[in-house]
Amino acid sequence: MNTDAGGGGESGPAKLRRLTRKRLVGIDRSGPEPPQTRAGQPLRPFTLPNLIGYLRLAALPFFCILAFDSGDGRDATAALIFFAVAFGDYLDGFLARATGQYSRLGALLDPVVDRLTVLCGAAVCWHFHLLPRWALLTLALRELITLVVARRNLSRGIDIEINWVGRFGVFLVMGGIFWSMVLDWLLIEVGFVIGVATAIAANVLYARATGRRLAERAAAALTESIAIAATGEPE
Repeated sequence: MNTDAGGGGESGPAKLRRLTRKRLVGIDRSGPEPPQTRAGQPLRPFTLPNLIGYLRLAALPFFCILAFDSGDGRDATAALIFFAVAFGDYLDGFLARATGQYSRLGALLDPVVDRLTVLCGAAVCWHFHLLPRWALLTLALRELITLVVARRNLSRGIDIEINWVGRFGVFLVMGGIFWSMVLDWLLIEVGFVIGVATAIAANVLYARATGRRLAERAAAALTESIAIAATGEPE
């Protein structure tokens, strides 16, 4: 299979040889994001990682139906579906790294599916009192704010750079939602609350990074204006 994602003319196998084990499994996230995921690149909807995203999205209504019809929020099939959808967040990234099938659509679709997954799980937990409602409400507000801010930044040409704080927070949040549908343990609630706090901390880091990028852009524009004025060339 040709997995060239359209950058540099290299074949997929050549890219795979450069993958270390840590980078393949997602531990090593150093370096810039793949250029195929940046603004202005083709969407490329027909990739294997995007197929995982479509399946995750399609599975959410089935999860909601089964969970809300369970009577207590602890339906084994619904919990397994939620686990599969949550695990798909890792699987699509793994497949993108393994095959080189990065895409702009994948970069846009993945965080939206993540937000919807969390919101669907939070709604079930709220309805059946599986987790503290104040923490669920805080989480829901955080997810909605993230969606709004991400859309606004995209209109400015700024992508959200995912950091390890955010990844850890999502892991605890999704894990807390899943395990609350399986077991009634205080430890699950504690881990979930820590996850919500960590996710909020990630938002603060996102906001700081966005502020720096806007400041750098403004400084570059000012420098260019000064240079144009000094040389007397029209803009």
